[in-house]
Amino acid sequence: MSIEKLNIYTAKQACINRLEELILSGELKIGARLPAERDLAARLGISRPVLHEALVDLAAKGLVQIAPRRGVFINDFRTYGSIAILESLLSYHNGSLDPAMLQSMLAMRMLLETETARLAALNHKPEHLKILQDILIQEQQTEPGDTEQRTQLDFSFHLQVAVASENLVYPMIINSFKAVYTNLTGKFFAAYANSAVIVQVFEYHSLLVKAIQQRDPHSASTIMGEMLQHGEQNLRAVYYKEHEHVYHHA
Repeated sequence: MSIEKLNIYTAKQACINRLEELILSGELKIGARLPAERDLAARLGISRPVLHEALVDLAAKGLVQIAPRRGVFINDFRTYGSIAILESLLSYHNGSLDPAMLQSMLAMRMLLETETARLAALNHKPEHLKILQDILIQEQQTEPGDTEQRTQLDFSFHLQVAVASENLVYPMIINSFKAVYTNLTGKFFAAYANSAVIVQVFEYHSLLVKAIQQRDPHSASTIMGEMLQHGEQNLRAVYYKEHEHVYHHA
């Protein structure tokens, strides 16, 4: 069997990226009607079927509305956007999120993950506990300067707590935020690589696993909340300093 390497960056993706840029920048205004597909495809230098597929993807993200026999209209992504748009926003702003979006994400995470921790203490199975304990061991063995590994392990830890909750939807929600989540925590682990801040993160992880093991839902939820507050306080200092020029003009 001969399997050739795929060309990942297709005309369709290029089209999606360009239209996203025009929408997120505000150059294409909310409520505006796009040119007819034939004309727009010609202006973008792509085929009409490729453009249509790109528009379908943008509609799935909530960026546009395809109205049969009327045309394609620009949506207000704040009202109609799906979780999928978060990664596009992050890419468009070169890793930045405006203060309101960042605050909204952190608040959502607090609500979601204190609940996953509570449920994990009530519902976990032995295999869930084993995976969490293995992650603790890997965290201790990871070099302080290995930011990428620490970031991935931290994401895996939070994801596995959600899996241990036995709620089928919570892990999928966390997975859908992975690109944004790891972008933020990557900055956190890079900034505090050799400090007591990271040591405290690992201590919180250990305390949380112990609470889950002891089937103590109140302690598990409390520890998760304290851990997220600890991370949020330190992350804000790093994130706002790095993107001060962005927020100054926001």
